[in-house]
Amino acid sequence: MSGPRIIGPEVEPRLDWLALTDALIAGHRLPRAEVADSFLYRGEDTLLTRSAWIDGLGLAVKPASVFPGNPAQGLPMVNGAVNLLDDATGRLLAIVDFHLVTRWKTAGDSLLSARLLARKDARRVLVIGAGNVAASMVAAYRTLIPEAEVTIWNRTRSAAEALAARVGATVADELGAAVRAAEVIATTTMSREPLLRGAWLSPGTHVDLIGAYRPDMREADDEALRRARVFVDSRATTLGHIGEIQDPVDRGVITPNDIVADFYDIASGAYARRSEDEITLAKNGGGAHLDLMTARWILDAA
Repeated sequence: MSGPRIIGPEVEPRLDWLALTDALIAGHRLPRAEVADSFLYRGEDTLLTRSAWIDGLGLAVKPASVFPGNPAQGLPMVNGAVNLLDDATGRLLAIVDFHLVTRWKTAGDSLLSARLLARKDARRVLVIGAGNVAASMVAAYRTLIPEAEVTIWNRTRSAAEALAARVGATVADELGAAVRAAEVIATTTMSREPLLRGAWLSPGTHVDLIGAYRPDMREADDEALRRARVFVDSRATTLGHIGEIQDPVDRGVITPNDIVADFYDIASGAYARRSEDEITLAKNGGGAHLDLMTARWILDAA
């Protein structure tokens, strides 16, 4: 019997963003995933271990270490591994490059939300942040919106300028004005305090919230959640886990019933825009079931 495959970034030229969103839709037609997350903390550092089992697709275990001090040493902030196991036998099928899976899963998750919720005529895209996720979101959005006019805003303007030069975007001088002008917005920061103000959002805007992954992190303020119809990729991995949703729930700003739908509601048609003027907001919480779907799709492509 052959051993597990080792899959690295060399397969990336075979991958396609919209094909991934198709795979995610298909994955959510399968029996609901069993998922389990565990978090360990040491100061600013986090060890997140995510596991998932989808009957008919397989199992995945993804440990991820998040060390915010690493970039200052020239090292990636997030590291780990993705272990893909066979559904029928439990044997290890593949070890897939962590950064490859994370890049495609994270951006593919929010691209699926934008595919379902953004207005079909949306062209003006604002990406808040200038790191790796921001770059991935530019690439992903451009497959959905080929004529996208992309603007980058970042606290450190030089980082925004560097990313904009690399991806062919413009740089925003003032965040409020950039938000007011945008039709699709992605937040990709490590912010603990809200950057995105709901008062700035124009009717018809779609917002993808990506960056906040800890209980003590927020990128959007309470008013943004009040004004928007709120969606999540998974209730199981956002409620009770991520401050972006749980903090306003704990304080009565919204209730769990205000979450309109998650990806398991796509088949029913509930994960959808109702009107051209409504504001939609989708929280990307990730989850090992999405890593499993993405890693399996990458394995098939390889």
